[in-house]
Amino acid sequence: MKALPNTTPAAGKRLSPRPSQGVEHGGDLTAVRARFPDAPEPWIDLSTGINPVPYPVPALPTEAWTRLPERAQEQALIAAAARRYGVTDPTTIVAAPGTQALIQTLPRLLSQSRVAILGPTYEEHEVCWRRQGHETTIVTDLDQTTDADVVVLVNPDNPTGRLVAVEDMPSPSKLLVVDEAFIDLLAPACSLAGNLPPNTIVLRSFGKTYGLAGVRLGFAIAEPETADRLRLEFGPWAVPGPALELGRLALDDDGWLNATAERLTADRQRLDDILVEAGFTILGGTPLFCLAEHPDASTFVERLGRHGIHIRRFRHQPRWLRFGLPGSDAAFERLRNSFSN
Repeated sequence: MKALPNTTPAAGKRLSPRPSQGVEHGGDLTAVRARFPDAPEPWIDLSTGINPVPYPVPALPTEAWTRLPERAQEQALIAAAARRYGVTDPTTIVAAPGTQALIQTLPRLLSQSRVAILGPTYEEHEVCWRRQGHETTIVTDLDQTTDADVVVLVNPDNPTGRLVAVEDMPSPSKLLVVDEAFIDLLAPACSLAGNLPPNTIVLRSFGKTYGLAGVRLGFAIAEPETADRLRLEFGPWAVPGPALELGRLALDDDGWLNATAERLTADRQRLDDILVEAGFTILGGTPLFCLAEHPDASTFVERLGRHGIHIRRFRHQPRWLRFGLPGSDAAFERLRNSFSN
C-alpha cells in the first residue's frame, strides 16, 4: 500500500453537520447523576463495554512520570503488543494515545473518498470521516460496499456483536479499516492483525479488555509505509511514560488474561440470565457487553436510573439497551433486584 497522502478538504467543502459532541457515549455519570439526584450511591455504571475488574496497577518507576518517554520504552511496549496480537513485524504497529485518536486521524490522511461504514456501529467513525469532507454512507451489508474506496467496520461490532469472518472481509480500492476494539477475548483466528491483508489497517484497543480506559492507549497495525505516516502524524512522545510501562506489563501477563476470559464468559451468561428473567430478548454482544431489546426499554432506563444503575440507550433504536458487565456479586444482585422493585 502506498503511503497515505496528506490532504485537507477542498476550499468551500462542507463538513459534517454532525459534530462529535452530538454523539452519545456511555460513561457520562455526571450527566446521569443530575437526572437522578436521589439515586443511591455508589452508582453502578453498566453503560460502557469496559472490563469492570481492571488489571491491577502496580507501582510504576518514578522515571515513568518524571522523564520524557524513551524510544526503548516504546519498543518494549510494541514488542509486547506484537506478541499479544500475533504480529510478526513490530514495525507495522503504531502506538497511539487511544483508539479514538486513531479514528480521528485516519480520515485526514486520505484524499476525498467514498467511504462505506458497516452499521449500525460506533458512531465516531462516521462523524470523523464526514468531518473531513469524505462522502460517507452507512451500509447494512458488505455487498453494498463494492463501489467504496474505503470500507470501515467494527469487528466484533459495537453494539450488536456482529462478527465478520476473516474470509468475508471486503477488498476496497483504497483502504479497509477494521476496528477490533472488542476482539481480545475471541479466538485469535478472528483477527486480521496477525495476517494483515494489503490495503488494511487494524485498530486494537487496550483500555476495554484491561479495564484501564483512562490510560488512553491504542494501536494501529498497518503496512510499513502507512505505519510510518501515522507515527509522523502523532509525533514524538505520543504515548506517555506511565502508559508505555503499564501497557507492556499488562500485555505480557498471559495468566491474568486467561483468568479474565474465564470470568467474563461466566459473568456474561449470568447477565443474560438476569435480562431474560426481566423479559428482555438478547440480540447479541461480546464478552464485555450484552445488547438486549424490550418494547418498553425507556421505562427500564428510568427504573434503573432511580436505583443508581446507568445503562446505554440508543436514540435511533429506542427498543435497544446495552448492558456492560457488573463487577461484583453485589452489583449483580443489585441489578436483579432493580428489575423487580
